[in-house]
Amino acid sequence: MISSPPEGRGQGEGESAIVAFMTIELVDACLQSGEYVDSASPQIAAFAARLCGDASDDITRASACLGRGSGFCVAKAALLAAAARAVGIPARVGFADVRNHLTTPKLRRLMGSDTFYHHGYTELFLEGKWVKATPAFDRRLCEKFGVRPLEFDGRADSLFHPYDVAGRRHMEYIADHGPSADVPVDEILEIFTREYPGLMAADASATRFRVEAEEVRRRKEHAS
Repeated sequence: MISSPPEGRGQGEGESAIVAFMTIELVDACLQSGEYVDSASPQIAAFAARLCGDASDDITRASACLGRGSGFCVAKAALLAAAARAVGIPARVGFADVRNHLTTPKLRRLMGSDTFYHHGYTELFLEGKWVKATPAFDRRLCEKFGVRPLEFDGRADSLFHPYDVAGRRHMEYIADHGPSADVPVDEILEIFTREYPGLMAADASATRFRVEAEEVRRRKEHAS
C-alpha cells in the first residue's frame, strides 16, 4: 500500500508529490532482490563487482554489464537486471513479442514459428529515466549472421535493429508487454508450452528454465 504524500501543498504541488512519491517507491522496488532477479546472490554480487571494477558512474557500470552471461534472452535480461541492482542501479525486466525475419530453417521447424513470444530485455533507471537494454546477442554471433550489434550508451533505448547489415528485414516488434520487477515465470512457461511444444521438449535452455522455475516454486511452498 502506498503511503500518503506530505500534506500542506496546493493541488498542483500535491499531484507532483504523489507522482514523485510513487516513482521513488517503484525505483526502490527495482533495487530489491527477487526470486529470479536475485541480486542478493553472492555469485551475482561478485560477477557485478568484477565487471564494474572502480567505475564511478551508473551509466558506465550498466554498459559494462551489458552483453555478458549465457542462456537465452529471458535469462540474460534477468542477469543484467540483477547485476545492475547489485551495484545500486534500479533495474527491471521487460518483455515483448518480436518476429525474426531471419530465423534459420532449423529454428523455425523447432519453434513452429518465426515469432519470439515474451522476448526478454532489461530496463535500467539512469539519469532520472528508464532506458531499455537488450542483452541477447553477443558481437561474435552478430558478425557470424551479418546482423547489427546493439550498442548501449545508457541514455537511449537499445533495441533490436529492423534491418541487418545487408538491408534485409531482421527484427519486428509486434507487442510490448511492459516491465516487471521480477520474471513472471508461470506466465512465460504457459506461453512457451502453448506456442513452442517442440522447443520445450527438445531445447536444453527451455528445459533448464522450467526445471529452475519448479525448484524455486517448491522452495517457496516449503517455506510457507
